[in-house]
Amino acid sequence: MRKILRLAAITSLVLGTVVLGAGAAGAAQANGHQSSTCTGTFQSPGLLAGKYKGDVVITGVCVVNGGAAVIKGNLILAPGSALNATFALNDVAKSGTSSLTVKGDVKVGPGALLAMGCEPNFSPCTDDPNASTGGTLTGQNKVFGSIRAVQALGVLLHASTIKGSFSLFGGGGAESCNPPFPGVFADLQSPPFSDAEDNSIGGNMTMTGLHSCWLGALRNSVRGNIFVAGNSMADPDAMEVLANHVRGSIACFSNSPAVQYGDSGSSPNKVRGRAFGECGFNVLQPNPAPSPGVPAGPLEPISVKV
Repeated sequence: MRKILRLAAITSLVLGTVVLGAGAAGAAQANGHQSSTCTGTFQSPGLLAGKYKGDVVITGVCVVNGGAAVIKGNLILAPGSALNATFALNDVAKSGTSSLTVKGDVKVGPGALLAMGCEPNFSPCTDDPNASTGGTLTGQNKVFGSIRAVQALGVLLHASTIKGSFSLFGGGGAESCNPPFPGVFADLQSPPFSDAEDNSIGGNMTMTGLHSCWLGALRNSVRGNIFVAGNSMADPDAMEVLANHVRGSIACFSNSPAVQYGDSGSSPNKVRGRAFGECGFNVLQPNPAPSPGVPAGPLEPISVKV
């Protein structure tokens, strides 16, 4: 199921291939305002590009595919909005690269979707010409503050640098993988899910209280602690919290399904501190997990001490 979700929400996240409508962000910044707004629709998304002195608020659907977007304040996704920052090329100018840099925090509101970052194989960039064969491009996205999502529809974070912490509190759309899909996932024709892979996180990573189709956290470098608790997913392959390098401690409790290897083909978390609950050093799970037609693999620890 994980591969199907990734293809639906990344390869089919074709917001950059439609006609762009420059959102109010550009106009507001040109007038010297200290806060700006970007808005648009799925069919005609707003363009987030250039430098913004203050906060930027996303109120509709916006994309970052017109070169570098640098926000000196906070980036705020209003309820029900969506931002696609999964590009590596400047699709507007047909030359140069696209990236998102936020000097402050990123705040993702209820029902909103943030897709930031892309990488070969695991989540190819939307505009990677070689995406069908795994891709070769990697996004260049950085947040100097923290990312905090409260009751968000989904957060898809790949190959990005977060100087602060990364937190998901509640939301997730619905504990279902079946249509009708909520919010912008209906346009993407994909079940809702959240995912964090191959990111550098300077603080803590927290995922609590999500009800969705799938949730995963793989190969992240986390200087603080990881806490994953009280999440409930419809996909039995969900809750792959694996191969993370954790300088602090890791704790996983009351997740459904419990933290597992699923079909990720991954490896244990490497933890300098302590490990608790479903992610404890003494917890063994089959790798891969059994599924129809696939027998259970050998038992491996979810986390190991380093």
